[in-house]
Amino acid sequence: MPVLPLPASLNERLDSTALQALTQWAGAEQAREAVAALHAQLDELFDQGFDVADLVCARAAIADRVLAALWRYHGLERAGATLVAVGGYGRGELHPGSDIDLLLLFRQEPDADFGEAISAFLTTLWDIRYQVGHSVRTLDECVREATDDITVATNLMEARPLSGDDALFAEMMQRTGPPGVWPSAEFFSAKREEQQERHQRFGDTAYRLEPNIKESPGGLRDIQMIGWVTKRHFGARSLEELLTRGFLEDEEYRALMDGQHYLWRVRYALHRLSGRKEDRLLFDYQKTLALQFGHEDGPGNLAVEAFMQDYYRTITELGRLNEMLLQLYDEEILHAGEAAEVVPLNARFQVRNGYLEIRNEAVFQRTPSALLELFLILQEHPEIRGVRAGTIRAVRRHLPLIDDAFRDDIRNKSLFMEILRQPKGITHQLRRMNRYGVLAAYLPEFGNIVGRMQYDLFHAYTVDEHTLMVLRNARRLSVPEFRHELPLASQVFEQLPKPELLYVACLFHDIAKGRGGDHSVLGSEDAKNFCRRHGLSEWDTALVAWLVRNHLLMSMTAQQKDISDPDVVLDFARQMGNTTRLDYLYLLTVSDIRGTNPELWNSWKDSLLASLYRQAKQVLRRGLDNPADRAELVNEVRTMATRQLEQDGFDAERIRDHWRDFEDDYFLRHSADDIAWHARQILTAADEAGPVISLRNNADRDTTEVFVYYRDLPDLFARITRALDQQNLNILDARILGTRSGMAIDTLQLHGPDGHAVHEEARKEAICARLRQAILEEEMPVCRIGGPRSRQHRHFEVPGRIHFSHDARRNMTVMELVAADRPGLLSQVAEVLRCSGVRLHLARIATIGEQADDMFYLTDELDQPLDTETQEILRKALLAQIGEAA
Repeated sequence: MPVLPLPASLNERLDSTALQALTQWAGAEQAREAVAALHAQLDELFDQGFDVADLVCARAAIADRVLAALWRYHGLERAGATLVAVGGYGRGELHPGSDIDLLLLFRQEPDADFGEAISAFLTTLWDIRYQVGHSVRTLDECVREATDDITVATNLMEARPLSGDDALFAEMMQRTGPPGVWPSAEFFSAKREEQQERHQRFGDTAYRLEPNIKESPGGLRDIQMIGWVTKRHFGARSLEELLTRGFLEDEEYRALMDGQHYLWRVRYALHRLSGRKEDRLLFDYQKTLALQFGHEDGPGNLAVEAFMQDYYRTITELGRLNEMLLQLYDEEILHAGEAAEVVPLNARFQVRNGYLEIRNEAVFQRTPSALLELFLILQEHPEIRGVRAGTIRAVRRHLPLIDDAFRDDIRNKSLFMEILRQPKGITHQLRRMNRYGVLAAYLPEFGNIVGRMQYDLFHAYTVDEHTLMVLRNARRLSVPEFRHELPLASQVFEQLPKPELLYVACLFHDIAKGRGGDHSVLGSEDAKNFCRRHGLSEWDTALVAWLVRNHLLMSMTAQQKDISDPDVVLDFARQMGNTTRLDYLYLLTVSDIRGTNPELWNSWKDSLLASLYRQAKQVLRRGLDNPADRAELVNEVRTMATRQLEQDGFDAERIRDHWRDFEDDYFLRHSADDIAWHARQILTAADEAGPVISLRNNADRDTTEVFVYYRDLPDLFARITRALDQQNLNILDARILGTRSGMAIDTLQLHGPDGHAVHEEARKEAICARLRQAILEEEMPVCRIGGPRSRQHRHFEVPGRIHFSHDARRNMTVMELVAADRPGLLSQVAEVLRCSGVRLHLARIATIGEQADDMFYLTDELDQPLDTETQEILRKALLAQIGEAA
């Protein structure tokens, strides 16, 4: 049986002596050295830009020579036995870390002597340091396994004999192929379902940040899927036959081959860099690969971001081709010979067997606006199952018609706005427009963000995916069956006079990412131009532009400022100006955060935004010139809390005595329900020594609330945070207040390791016990705080930054700390504050991907703002601590 020939381009480039050594077996050590020398030559050629297709083929050809010689050496070359290459190796493709997949095929079960020879054969392969995946089967077992498992049948389709009985191999191929095993229609249906499941599995957040170049949507497996179906149904030997059979045009075939070539280059480099079969583009390798592929950091765009944009654009194009080909195969394989049911819709479009198509090839050339009309028709006819492959191809071919004249045509501007105003199908069709390239053609600004990734842990999607996810989230608020997810936001959405303004803001809020400068400002100008070009009123245009410019305002206010402070809420309400802006911004903010990373949104963030929205709404309704009096607010909260306590049986006079120990800030920072809960614990434990500690869950926030009441020790907060860190708990919010009698009231919001409230009672009891122990210890024990940063976090450098400002109303120093997020960071900060003699009054914790951005309200031991000297001492101490822990 012939081994694979070396590509002609390599005949004069590889060491002939090493090649000769492979064909005449002289032991595992000599073979190992020869293989290593040849592989080193191939790697050097790769670095020189040599054709990767020849290199992966050469690796397979080298393996062929080793295996054939070794098979003969161990006496396995006999009738009734065949050595078969399967899988990628069977296709003649081996990357540096690829497994060598083998089938040892026998007509009858091998006897003991044969078994020993097989064992020695495989052991020698390991000695050569080949990574081998093998199966030993009889012919009947192959047929049975292929019949039961489509994965086995697929592997055998790509089988290639290396040495042994030709007749046995031919019989195996005949008995495991169609029509007897997995006829082409069944094979296609099963493989399509397999692909859908794989796309769902590898399309989630983790794989978007660190995609699998083989298994993720648009990856190498999708190309292989096309090849398998082509081979199964047509008996084709290569993808090139897609051209001769009319399934692909020349340009499409070139795009398919270029995409495969690019992914092969990435995979080859990735295997070399990792030293193993690693198909995930992990953060560990992305920066190095970007440099290897010739990218450099530029204004507003890192080299790694440019590299990943190339990758994402490649798999997007491959995904389009895969979709189109599977549609063609569906028609050819599953519905061939069926009578066509054609339903005309208008002069340009008709529905054939449930799929939309143009009525003739000249439709788009004669009526370019049909390139947008197609998507409107799909919205108006939700019963249509999709677009026929020929029409998808025609759309792609006619994209150059979408030029400046097209964009200025009133018909096309009206069509686009009509798409945004439809009651259903907006997200689905805009995503389709993005896949077909129409959205980027109609909105050139959008084309700049297609495939653009942001090198951080905060943004799980490319910018175009994120944008359409935000739009999807906004649309979801209008659907009654999803109302339970966000009841308040859904209610606010119902009151919007023009939902399409929200959708336009969604489309443009991040459209200027990667251009350099403030993307909010640049995007606001783009949005303004779009609105004016599409005939929106000046008022609507101003609203959309304002939303894009301020789309981060509500998120930053809710997460980084003390929204229990009436002055913070009043300042935010003044920036809103009116309730209409507030409504739109609230919905845009919720949709934006939910569309950034599924792991970012939780009930805690929901509660923060909802609280800020309600408070600001109340201020705006009352009037910006008529804010609520602080004494009025304090009295209102006290009255409500007193009512709750009286219902629980507490004496009114005792309650009033209790309140006398508290400053007004306490009543402004906590709700009536919180204050009543605190009072119950304190009054009930009045005769007990030691700290008052209580935990409860807040169902609306999905957090566990911790309440600690004890003497105001200088290191109390440091003790609390260290204890909670040791319990592997995540602190979301912390408030530290003192009473007139020298007691401290520390309240914290927590999540467990799973990102939710702690529900197990035994776990809560353990937390209380550890807190009590930590508070009562005579001295804080010296121990390591926190733990190592995760693998992903270690690849992001976040320089520590500290900024001080003055809060005049509170007469406190506000410290903003930006640092790389890590376990125990807040405990480390608390420890530095304690050692520096600085008192903490409030901490707002915000984590943005790999970055912690926390706010701390501080005073000295005399409750005065920090002087400049103390600020500098604190800055140096914190930066030193952060640096040591990095």
